[in-house]
Amino acid sequence: MGFFLETLFGGLMAGMLYSLIALGFVLIYKASGVFNFAQGAMVLFAALAMARFAEWFPKWFGFDNHWLAIGLAFAGAMLVMIAVAYIIERLVLSKLVNQEGITLLMATLGISYFMDGFGQTLFGSDIYKIDIGMPKDPIFVFDKVFEGGVLINKEDLYAALIAAALVVVLSIFFQKTATGRALRAVADDHQAAQSIGIPLNRIWVIVWSVAGFAALVAGMIWGSKLGVQFSLAQVALKALPVVILGGLTSVPGAIIGGLIIGVGEKLSEVYIGPMLGGGIEIWFAYVLALLVLLVRPQGLFGEKIIDRV
Repeated sequence: MGFFLETLFGGLMAGMLYSLIALGFVLIYKASGVFNFAQGAMVLFAALAMARFAEWFPKWFGFDNHWLAIGLAFAGAMLVMIAVAYIIERLVLSKLVNQEGITLLMATLGISYFMDGFGQTLFGSDIYKIDIGMPKDPIFVFDKVFEGGVLINKEDLYAALIAAALVVVLSIFFQKTATGRALRAVADDHQAAQSIGIPLNRIWVIVWSVAGFAALVAGMIWGSKLGVQFSLAQVALKALPVVILGGLTSVPGAIIGGLIIGVGEKLSEVYIGPMLGGGIEIWFAYVLALLVLLVRPQGLFGEKIIDRV
């Protein structure tokens, strides 16, 4: 029982990180109606910016305080992501208002490749470390309930708590604020939203900035765990089946979908993997998403689209 709980907790903690990345996909889809393939590149770009700023700022400003460097690096990287959001709106999205979804999808693919290449040019291609002080030592819990207790990685626990807190904040922002309601209106109908005075360009800058903030936090956490390297973009794309499973338009769906995928991956790898030769964790999420699509194309919590003719 103790080993099962260890696997379960590990899956839940990994699932919260998937949910955090998936939120970026959902936010942009709800505001623009396009699936943002650049979200993985945004995670990488934000993590690279923070890692490099944490190295550069102490040299530029002549101080030797690690936490001051981390704080300034986070703020600097957030300003970079806001600037990226503004540039994307001005140079790409504003030119493609009311275009077909495939046009916007191809635009995000172009943005993704550009950010990958430009990030490497601007920040370098080495592996960088972001030290945000998360403890690495494991802890034992429930040691009085199970023999030997349940082993939990402190770093994974802290990362999951940070991700969960941000998920809650973003959910409240999207559901309860006037800006969140404006985002939903823009998602439903661009022309109707503009006709009642909602500034489309400002809304898109806001939503891409919020998605950039989510990408920055995700990149910071993954960078602390794995190091900032170009494989981070592929790690971020692991959230694709999470979004498909939960539903492209559902913030709660992104959260629950991430938890389902995280737990399913870990349990299947541990309990089914030995019978099939291992490697289940690599493809489990995509197969599960495919099965859900066959039964419910809009995902578990997505809105059912009804076209009347």
